[in-house]
Amino acid sequence: MNFKYCFLLLLSWVSFSQKSDFPSDKADSIVKTIQLPLIPSYQINVLKLGAKGDSVTDNKKVFDKAMALCKKNKGGTIIVPEGIYKINGPIHFVSNVNLKIEKGAKIKFSDNPKDYLPLVLTSWEGTMLYNYSPLIYANDCNNIAITGEGTIDGEGGRNWKTFKAKEGSGKNRSREMNHNNTPVTERKFGEGYFLRPQMIQFLNCKNILVENIRIENSPFWCLHLLKSQSITIRGISYKSLNHNNDGIDPEYAKDVLIEDVTFNNGDDNVAIKAGRDHEGRANTATPSENIVIRNCNFKGLHGVVIGSEMSAGVQNVFVENCKTVGYLKRGIYLKTNADRGGYIKNIFVQDLKLDQVEDCIYITANYHGEGKGFQSDISNVHFSNITCNKASESGIVIQGFPDKKIQNITLKNIEIKEAKNALSNENAENVLMTDVFIGQRASVPTAVSKP
Repeated sequence: MNFKYCFLLLLSWVSFSQKSDFPSDKADSIVKTIQLPLIPSYQINVLKLGAKGDSVTDNKKVFDKAMALCKKNKGGTIIVPEGIYKINGPIHFVSNVNLKIEKGAKIKFSDNPKDYLPLVLTSWEGTMLYNYSPLIYANDCNNIAITGEGTIDGEGGRNWKTFKAKEGSGKNRSREMNHNNTPVTERKFGEGYFLRPQMIQFLNCKNILVENIRIENSPFWCLHLLKSQSITIRGISYKSLNHNNDGIDPEYAKDVLIEDVTFNNGDDNVAIKAGRDHEGRANTATPSENIVIRNCNFKGLHGVVIGSEMSAGVQNVFVENCKTVGYLKRGIYLKTNADRGGYIKNIFVQDLKLDQVEDCIYITANYHGEGKGFQSDISNVHFSNITCNKASESGIVIQGFPDKKIQNITLKNIEIKEAKNALSNENAENVLMTDVFIGQRASVPTAVSKP
């Protein structure tokens, strides 16, 4: 091997090693670009409009009137004081509005599907379509907020819960429409298809704040950030344990800060997505990107997930200083398959403390063994300073394809004290491990015993 080639090889490894350190400056620069919403001074208390926080009276018309008054005044704050406010139908935002749910206040939505008609433009598991309105819905709005120390209850554990067993035909129809490029205007669902609505969805919105509220009992995904940007989610908490109760789903989302969140979900805590299959690949100009997740407490199925709907691509994700407060199936989970295409790249995870999990770190390009023809690119994924007390299955799993290898994975200062299976690493290139311990640390070698 000549000197010039040796030098270039050494330089490439040094450069790769330098890039693998957690780039705090890049994460900070993303946070600095995010703008909080600007809300005009106008305020309206729903009690002054006749609302009754008695948990029985339907306050739908009052909340609609409050939103209309804010629109007339070019924005403002809707104050919801202490009480339980039943609402038989969705809240539809206009721009420049803060829905302030004060301490001791609860908004409790009905669980009658007919209340969430007519259909609205939305998305369901990565496919754009028309379906029941999300319980709180904003489309093409700027400067919007949900704040306060109150609670939003989606009543998802009764009627909506029965939809799970009946959603198969509707789900398959949506995916066929995706694959066949059916015009979105023809993708009509709602009654008879059993696709549950999201609790809160922001679609095509900008400058969003969700702060300090509590989310309970969602019918489906809890907080869906769809085709939106400049988003701050902080200080919120959850108790939402129904089917598919993801905590936060950024999808085609850009410039997102998620911090100081206490999760307790029946599914993924944060699930970063970017569209499904053909439709997602047609939207590569709008990947999910520039997402910072920090100082969060994880509890539920998985901590941070990327995929499996990620066909437009996911890049520049920074996870820092998070821990579990209960069971997780997997800590960090990157999942895609040969139906998706797209890419996952520039993912950084630092200072993660896990207690007991099934798998600590799991990266797979063959999720559910599904699909063909559209393998995803997974590259530049970096983990540092991670501890885990016990993995009942695997410590670290990396699964690529023989003809599409996962590339450039670094693991630095990782300690998994106990694991049934330590490491499974297949079809990956440039996997660099530094100070990785799975199981009991080895000591100095013992001397040869005497016969």
